[in-house]
Amino acid sequence: DVKTDLNLLLECLKYQMDCPLSQKEVLITIYSICQQNSEASEYFREIGGLMFINDLAKSSVHCIVKEAALFTLGIIIESNVYCQQTLCTSALFEDLILFLIKKDSGVNLKRMSVYVILVLVSNNKNGQTYVRDTGCISLLLQLFRTTLSTSEKNLSGENTDPCYQLWSSVCSTLCACVNNPQNGAYNQNICCSVFPYAKQWLESCTQPEIIRPICSFLGLTVANNSYVQKYFVSIGGLDTLAKVLLELMHNSCLSHSNVKLAVVVTKTLDACIANNSAVGVVLAKYHTVTELLRLLSNETLNTGEKISIILTIGHCTEVCEENQCELLQNNGLPLMIQVLTESQDEELIKAATFVLQNCKQMTEQLSLKLCDNSLNVNNAEGLDVQVRKRCLQDYWKKAKEILHRINSIEKEHDEERVQGEIFVEESSAGNPEALKSREVNPGDPKMCIERTYKEVCCPQLTSKLNNQVLAPSVTSAPQKNATENTMDAASTRQTEQINIPCSVTELQADSVPQSHSINGKTACVK
Repeated sequence: DVKTDLNLLLECLKYQMDCPLSQKEVLITIYSICQQNSEASEYFREIGGLMFINDLAKSSVHCIVKEAALFTLGIIIESNVYCQQTLCTSALFEDLILFLIKKDSGVNLKRMSVYVILVLVSNNKNGQTYVRDTGCISLLLQLFRTTLSTSEKNLSGENTDPCYQLWSSVCSTLCACVNNPQNGAYNQNICCSVFPYAKQWLESCTQPEIIRPICSFLGLTVANNSYVQKYFVSIGGLDTLAKVLLELMHNSCLSHSNVKLAVVVTKTLDACIANNSAVGVVLAKYHTVTELLRLLSNETLNTGEKISIILTIGHCTEVCEENQCELLQNNGLPLMIQVLTESQDEELIKAATFVLQNCKQMTEQLSLKLCDNSLNVNNAEGLDVQVRKRCLQDYWKKAKEILHRINSIEKEHDEERVQGEIFVEESSAGNPEALKSREVNPGDPKMCIERTYKEVCCPQLTSKLNNQVLAPSVTSAPQKNATENTMDAASTRQTEQINIPCSVTELQADSVPQSHSINGKTACVK
C-alpha cells in the first residue's frame, strides 16, 4: 500500500507543476510517509522520486514549493543512509549555498537549506569534507555571526522568532560539521574563528536559548583538539565560562532550569581542559571547584549529570594545587568517598575514584613538601605565600591521615580475608563433612567466633571510617547495621584497588575489572 501511495504521489507531483499549493500538499504527504521509514524512503529513491524533488527544489519559481521540497529532501535523507549517499555531492552543496546567499531568499528558505546541510554532514565524513571544500562551512560561520543582532537576543520562552530559529539551526549544523567523525580536526580548526563572537554573547546574555546552543558548539569544537583548546583559553573563553557558571550558581533562586543549564556549562568546561589539565589553574580564581561541589549536592541531578560534574572536578584537580586545596577545604574528599560507598553505577564509581586518585597523589606530594622547610623568602609577597601555605598544613596533614586510615582498613580486611581462606582450606582438607556441618550449625564454636568477629570488629572499623573520614553531613546520618558497614568498608577497599587513568580518553575506554568486583563481594560474604 505504501509503495502504491508513493507512486501515485510522485505522478501527482509531476502533473501539478502549475499549481504550487497542490505541489506543497503532495510534498507534505510524501514526507509524512517517509519520515523515520527507511524502507519507504529507499523505495521512493528507487522510483526516481528523490532526484525529482531535488530538481524541483532548484527549478521551481515558487518559494513555498522550494521550501517544501527542501524539507522533504531532508526528511528522506535523514531516514535512509543510501539516500544520504546519493545526494551527498558537491553540486548539491553549491545549490544550497546559492539559496543562502540570494537576497530574495526568505529566512524560512534559508532555514530549510541549512536543515538539508545538517542531514548531509551528520555522521558522514564525505559530507563534512564537501561542506568544507565548497566553502559552505564559511557561509555557515558568517550566518552564526550575523543572523542575530544584539537586540534580537532578548528572546521569549516560545522561541518563535524566525531569525533565532535560523541561528539555532546553524548552530546545530556547525556541531554536526565537527562531530562524529571529527574529520581530522580540519573543520574544528576552521570553526574556532568565531570563538570571540561566542565569548561575547556568553558575556552579554545568560538566556538558556543562547547559552545551550553556544555551549554545545564550543564543547564539540574543542573536543580532543589541544590546538583549539589553547586558542579558546588564550582569548579568555575559559574565564567567561567560569563566570557564567558562577552567575548561574549564585542566582537568587537556583531553579531547576538553572541547575540543568549549569550542568551544560560544566560539560563545556570539561571539554576545554580534558586534554590539557594544566589550564585548569585559570579556574582557581573563580573557585570553580567549590561551585562544582555545590552543584553536585543538588538532589535533582541524574547519574549522567553527576558523572560529568565529578569528571570535571577530576580534571580541575589533576595537576593544579590550588584546585586540589579547594577540594579538601570544601569537604570534597569525604563527598567522593560517600559516592563510592552509596553508588551502584560503575561509571560513577570510576569517576569518583579518579578524583580520589588525584587526592592520593597530591597528599603524597604535599606531605613531602611539608618536610622541606628550606624556603627563602626575600620579599613581602613571598612571606604572604609562605604564611598561607602554613595555614593550609592542617588540611594536608588531615588528608594524609585519611589516606593512612584507608590503607590500614585495606590491610586489616586483607588479613581477615586471608585468615578466613586458611581456616576454610584447613577445615576442608581435614574433615569435609565437619565443615559442612559447621556451615549449617549456628551453635558451632568456631562459627560463633567468626560471626562475633564480624559483628564486633567490622563495625568498629567502619565506624572509624564513618566518624573520622566522612564529612559532618555524612557522620550525622544514623549508624548503619554491621552488615551494611562491612559492605561499605569492602566497597571502599574494592574501589581503591581500581587503577583509574588520568586522561578522560582512558577513563572512558577502560572498565572496572570484573574479578575485583567478584573478589570484593566474596570476601565480604566470608
